[in-house]
Amino acid sequence: MAKETKNYSRRDFLKTSGIATGALIGGGIIGGLIGANSNNNNASSNAPAPSGEQHGEGSAGGVRGLIFFKNDAEFQILANATERIFPEDDLGPGAIGLGVPYFIDKQLAGAYGENSKEYMQGPFEEGQTTQGYQSRLKRNEMFRQGLQLMQQEAQSRFETDFVELEGEQMDEILTAFQEDEIEMKGVSALFFFKLLRMATLEGAYADPIYSGNEGMEGWKMKGFPGHQASYINQIESEEYVEIEPKSLGMQH
Repeated sequence: MAKETKNYSRRDFLKTSGIATGALIGGGIIGGLIGANSNNNNASSNAPAPSGEQHGEGSAGGVRGLIFFKNDAEFQILANATERIFPEDDLGPGAIGLGVPYFIDKQLAGAYGENSKEYMQGPFEEGQTTQGYQSRLKRNEMFRQGLQLMQQEAQSRFETDFVELEGEQMDEILTAFQEDEIEMKGVSALFFFKLLRMATLEGAYADPIYSGNEGMEGWKMKGFPGHQASYINQIESEEYVEIEPKSLGMQH
């Protein structure tokens, strides 16, 4: 029996369900949509330029560079992985267009990546999937290991680099992480996948001053007004009011 072809957009799901509104969720619901994207083109064609080449313009008009990643190959793996989780479609840009890889790069170089504000002493026991952080590894160490394993899986399964894979092949590897089929040291593959997915969504919807949500396009897709100084002129309106979003960087 032939498998039914479904014209299904993960972004349609995000928009209609209301999950990606800033109150980000855990669990497997968004990650479970991997493979549902009907566009299986090679995602590497949209990857951001490496740090040694031409960069895109940041929200403030500055030239963008890398902070945590010193290896352009690792950064390209990250970029393509985030694009598969949050793809470009008819509703707007995907993770790459929103600058999500740069957001994650900046976060991994700071307190988030270094776990500098968290208790990181032993004992380190293997926790349940419902528990929080249990690893001796810092988040940036988890990301680095996870991206290296994505590359190894691409070489092992398809005999090519991760960034050269077709979309469905990338999805296969990401799904293997989500289903905890990949062996990682000091952390489970599932926990790493949850971090990657959460960081991708945070980069898509965080204030642009943190280097993601380029042009506030993530907010525009959700109709979110951002950080308005006041709603005094709209609060009594009986009609739906569309408000141009504002970033913290636009406040005076």
